[in-house]
Amino acid sequence: QVQLVESGGGLVQAGDSLRLSCAASGRTFRSYAMGWFRQPTGKEREFVAAISWSGGSTAYADSVKGRFTISRDNAKKSIYLQMNSLRPEDTAVYYCAARFTYGRPTHYYTGGNDYNYWGQGTQVTVSS
Repeated sequence: QVQLVESGGGLVQAGDSLRLSCAASGRTFRSYAMGWFRQPTGKEREFVAAISWSGGSTAYADSVKGRFTISRDNAKKSIYLQMNSLRPEDTAVYYCAARFTYGRPTHYYTGGNDYNYWGQGTQVTVSS
């Protein structure tokens, strides 16, 4: 069981950087694989990035590789998404998600259906 709250969204210009945070509450945060998803207006939710609970394994959508970096700090019960070189097409509501891994420190997940805990989202808007 984990509760997730995203923060750090806002309105920025193309080329700017932004860091999203997801604060979690739970007894065993280190045992949760985590992910970031986004949903542009009028479109379906899409995978952005994922990280194993050990932090040693990550995955990224092709659209954000080289620009976004996912990280986690288990001591702070938080994950982050550093977004650089933002583009207007990055505009979306960003969600963090968690999945209990049953002690699998290197596993990560890229499908929305793989996760069963979700935050309420934070809006990121990138202007031209």
